[in-house]
Amino acid sequence: MSDESGNNKTGSVLVVGAGIGGMQASLDLANSGFKVYLVERGPAIGGVMSQLDKTFPTNDCAMCTLSPRMVECGGHINIEKLTYSEVENIKGKPGAFKVRIRKKARSVQADKCTGCGECMANCPVQNRPYSEPMEPEPLEITPDELVEVDRIIAAYGERESSILPILQDINTKFNWLPPGAVRRVSEAVGMPLSRVLRIATFYNALSLEPRGKHIIRVCMGTACYVKGGQRILESFERELNIKDGGTTDDLRFSLETVNCVGCCGQSPVVTVNDDIYGYMKQTQVPKIVKQYK
Repeated sequence: MSDESGNNKTGSVLVVGAGIGGMQASLDLANSGFKVYLVERGPAIGGVMSQLDKTFPTNDCAMCTLSPRMVECGGHINIEKLTYSEVENIKGKPGAFKVRIRKKARSVQADKCTGCGECMANCPVQNRPYSEPMEPEPLEITPDELVEVDRIIAAYGERESSILPILQDINTKFNWLPPGAVRRVSEAVGMPLSRVLRIATFYNALSLEPRGKHIIRVCMGTACYVKGGQRILESFERELNIKDGGTTDDLRFSLETVNCVGCCGQSPVVTVNDDIYGYMKQTQVPKIVKQYK
């Protein structure tokens, strides 16, 4: 080939990026007789098109479009593939460029690799992070609480499949899940603490905050709300001097709202622990609170 001044300039062609566009350009140039260096920073050619199912606007299969080009590009005599490589700098002028390419180490001989995967299975070096084990923190739990927690764990067995009933019984016993109890369960069943906490925070019936001995739930379903559920809730808030979701300082009462308790025919409905009070009126609120004091 020659430039505008007529000087003959011969050489090879560098194509950066081995996606569908880079491969097609490399094939066109290679079929025209040029030596092509195809540089790709990833470990293999093909780009991101393989992640697609269909292509717009023809709705053609992405792999049906990509695969023939990958096969032809991979075996073409005029295309030298420089995968796992990056261009560091380019110097010179058109027709006389010098390009510096950094090729990352693969730790295998690429020309002999068959993709069998045996090198990975037998590699003596494993990329496993290591950190010095931390000393376990002492359990913040009283001896009596520890006895109860261990009794509950023993009743269900120290296995991961028992985690939910164990947490339910501990929550019932203490009206919440004390941090020390949660950590004890984590150690006993061999489950990471993060997973135990994920389960504990998923279910509304479990609480990581101290709750009262008597849990008052005001139904706010459609039927109860229409018949004065909100006013019933406000009456309990005034009587107990707490807001929805709160607990009294003496840990005797907790106040919550629920979407439905399944007693729409008796609306408005309030439950205290397992006791159900239907056809509630605001005048009954002080009497119910006094009853459980």
